[in-house]
Amino acid sequence: MNCVLITGATSGIGMQLAKDYADNGWQVVACGRNSLALQLLQHYSSLITPLEFDLTDLNETTRAIGKLDLEPELWILNAGNCEYIDNGVIEAALFRRVFDINVIGLVNAIEACQSRFRAGHRIAIVGSIASELALPRAEAYGASKAAVSYLARTLQLALKKQSIDVSTVYPGFVETPLTDKNTFPMPMMVSVEYASKAIREGLAKGLSHIYFPRRFTLLMRLLGALPYRWQNVLTSKLISE
Repeated sequence: MNCVLITGATSGIGMQLAKDYADNGWQVVACGRNSLALQLLQHYSSLITPLEFDLTDLNETTRAIGKLDLEPELWILNAGNCEYIDNGVIEAALFRRVFDINVIGLVNAIEACQSRFRAGHRIAIVGSIASELALPRAEAYGASKAAVSYLARTLQLALKKQSIDVSTVYPGFVETPLTDKNTFPMPMMVSVEYASKAIREGLAKGLSHIYFPRRFTLLMRLLGALPYRWQNVLTSKLISE
């Protein structure tokens, strides 16, 4: 039986992935720090094994993964957080909160899991299309996801020698508890069901980069390919409209 480990499985995309993989007969290791949500997932399917720990704590993460007696072949590192900055006023504590989960939590997960990686395994790292283009208020979130994207791309090179594949996921706006807090327009937003399907189909095809929704992420990538000065002009016009 196939087995997948999913971090950030207690809400949003991660929870939907856990349910969908279980519905398709996979053993699922659902990781998170929300006890109630993990219990609900366990009740949802006997194929879901909850694993409670805080990704920002390396020792706790290592202990939890070390106790795991299942052998995942697919590792979906999805846990993330988003906070926005107003008017360019930098708050170091806010950056630390975002980076602790999005970057340090990801690195903690990789360190804790890497001794279990084997040839033929696939690691999926969930980034964001926000890493492709500088956007106002996204100073902390975008910077963290840019770091995630760079790390994932370097891992693709490093782990290829061991026949371990790495996929990077670049979602646009997805309707989740995180985006529910946003007070600005979110064009072409998709459901968690859509996101889960796009990720699962992309991984099944062995794609190294998974973008969705297609039109929105393509636009962001095209804008991100322009010179920085042009990016700033176009982005400012889009915001002012």
